[in-house]
Amino acid sequence: MEGFADFMRLLGPPVPALPTASTQHGAAVFTAVGCGLCHTPVLATGPAIADGDEDTPSIALSNQPARLFSDLLVHHMGAALVDGITQGSAGPDEFRTAPLWGVGQRVFFLHDGRTSNLIHAIRLHASPGSEATLVALTFFSLSVQDQQDLIYFLRSL
Repeated sequence: MEGFADFMRLLGPPVPALPTASTQHGAAVFTAVGCGLCHTPVLATGPAIADGDEDTPSIALSNQPARLFSDLLVHHMGAALVDGITQGSAGPDEFRTAPLWGVGQRVFFLHDGRTSNLIHAIRLHASPGSEATLVALTFFSLSVQDQQDLIYFLRSL
């Protein structure tokens, strides 16, 4: 089991698709709408000092950018995403921001895999009590082309 844990811990991030005009525009829309407020494009790994101990991360992994598109924080996501499960101090409508890296390689979305449609997943972000309501409603106020380019961008991750 430790070998598998090491493998997963050191597995490289998903490789995004090459950018196109649509995905680059979608990235700009992603930022302008406010998706990146919680789905933070880049975080940095912490400092690590390799001292020969097997539990100490490699210095090569120290202070490296991680393009995971998450702030790794727990947010209230509202009535539409409530699952009735309480984990620690997080209530049934609170979830850690799911990393979006690799989302283009997934079939099911949201914390429980309830949809295979990214538009529907975004729609479920807009519900009473959700911290993402304004961002989701802003997405739906965009032109069809802007919405599509944002989806193309997500699919490229």
